[in-house]
Amino acid sequence: MPELPEVETVRRSLLGIIQNKTIKDVHVYYGKIIVGDPEVFVSMLRGRKIETIDRRGKYLLFRFDHNLTMISHLRMEGKYFVRQTAEPENKHVHVVFELTDGSALQYQDVRKFGRMQLVKTGTENQVSGIKSLGPEPFSPEFQVDSFYTALQHHHKAIKEVLLDQHAVTGLGNIYVDEVLWLSKINPLLPASDVTREQAAVLHDNTIHELQMAVEHGGTTIRSYVDANGNSGQFQFELHVYGRTGQPCERCGTAIEKIKLGGRGTHFCPHCQPIPVAKEQSK
Repeated sequence: MPELPEVETVRRSLLGIIQNKTIKDVHVYYGKIIVGDPEVFVSMLRGRKIETIDRRGKYLLFRFDHNLTMISHLRMEGKYFVRQTAEPENKHVHVVFELTDGSALQYQDVRKFGRMQLVKTGTENQVSGIKSLGPEPFSPEFQVDSFYTALQHHHKAIKEVLLDQHAVTGLGNIYVDEVLWLSKINPLLPASDVTREQAAVLHDNTIHELQMAVEHGGTTIRSYVDANGNSGQFQFELHVYGRTGQPCERCGTAIEKIKLGGRGTHFCPHCQPIPVAKEQSK
């Protein structure tokens, strides 16, 4: 699933191609992609101008004139690209936004898990999935003290808490493994056992790692590409994810992989030990 760096890269690449263009028509080939009535979706978007594209967590927010916003979640395999024809590029293209300049924004989704929803601009934070998101990692709202406090409210494993998007938004399976390794925190450690010092390190590593990933165009593990068809390059910078059995870059211990909450989880058993709870100081 695309995580914050990948979604941000898609946003930036799309913005340079379709900003200020106008929708002539919309063709929906798989109606379940649309939240609500597909016919209403199409009629509301005809004639609308794409003013900009924002992002909230892993959601893309297409801003149109007339106070209209399309919330788009790529889920596992969704991707956007622009072609000079409205004819679907392949059988996996499920929505085509035909533009008045003759080009077309096409949405492809092999697994059909992605979703699009139209809302009045300014109400997107009331939509299920968005309203419960934590602070953006690059925003002033993401502060060490509030982050630490949020972690203290959960007894679940720290990895599961970071994945649920409440303490901070945008982290997925890849980047959680990475920031925990950088912070020398075991993914199984209960979030409530994280010390304030550890929370500060984790906070800073989260910001730095996600910024670096954005600068590298995201991470391509399987099929992710941006709107120009370019793969990300951050997969060459990963320290622990996907490196099962390889030596830890810090200590040489073999990287281990376990299942946690149904997700493959990578860590170094030497650099990321689970501290004895009674020895931890908050």
